[in-house]
Amino acid sequence: MFGISPLGWVHTLGSLPAIPLAIYMFARYGRIVPRSKPGIVYFISMLIGSITVFIIAKSSASYGIGAVTTLLLLAGYGIGRISSFKRAGKYLETIFLSLTAFLLMLPTVTETLTRVPNGHPLVTDTRSPILLGCQAILLVILIVGLTAQIVHLRRLGRLAKYDSTAKM
Repeated sequence: MFGISPLGWVHTLGSLPAIPLAIYMFARYGRIVPRSKPGIVYFISMLIGSITVFIIAKSSASYGIGAVTTLLLLAGYGIGRISSFKRAGKYLETIFLSLTAFLLMLPTVTETLTRVPNGHPLVTDTRSPILLGCQAILLVILIVGLTAQIVHLRRLGRLAKYDSTAKM
């Protein structure tokens, strides 16, 4: 079905939960929160997807996306545990994990458009205007979303600073 191998299905179904979890965390918290229940499941799902891509990949771009996603995922989940980063750690964590969501959606959109509907996909060429337009929309969402997240984190930092000086 859809020309996906059994290992491809493991990859697809393993990484699929990350999409609604990312949407949920972005809507609820404004960012991916690594030390939460959805954040832990997101990590596991993303790790399954980014590791299994090396087994099923057919292009060098897939290997690159898998490697970068794995590195950003590990960095995003690990940086909050390094106390020397302090406030910058929260910004880096947010940026790294937002980039993992973006890198998940790029191949998801590409694979969906080049496989659905089964036998007569919407896109047959990776240079299709439809596909390039969808990828451009994802890039705009990333830029606007990261900007909003950084502004939100800065406001929270200022509020926390204000609250701590008001208590003195």
